[in-house]
Amino acid sequence: MDIKITFPGGLRVDAQYGPVTIPTNQDGSAPAPFALFLASIGTCAGIYVLSFCKQRGLNTEGLEITQSMITDPVTHMIRKIALEIKLPAGFPEKYREAVIRAADQCAVKKHLAQPPEFSISTTGA
Repeated sequence: MDIKITFPGGLRVDAQYGPVTIPTNQDGSAPAPFALFLASIGTCAGIYVLSFCKQRGLNTEGLEITQSMITDPVTHMIRKIALEIKLPAGFPEKYREAVIRAADQCAVKKHLAQPPEFSISTTGA
């Protein structure tokens, strides 16, 4: 599936993904593109964690993930992303390692580990 990028005005740049429009904006009225990229990592892991819990009938009240980024002081590029899963009260000890493995299945993380090749071209109007 293709994603169509449009420029509706100002600093807004939207991504049309099927029937969904994902707005971005550098002025703070919508997430900046890089913020969406970073959020995609934690939310992707979150889908796997949530599915893991739901499949086992585990309580998800209070379940959350905190994502921290460590940047290189010289290049200012992110060199490490850490995800901390806050488990609900009473979460079974026997599932702690398994929920980490579930989060590790995130497709975004897997694509970062083996990045795709990029190609950029132009076409006429």
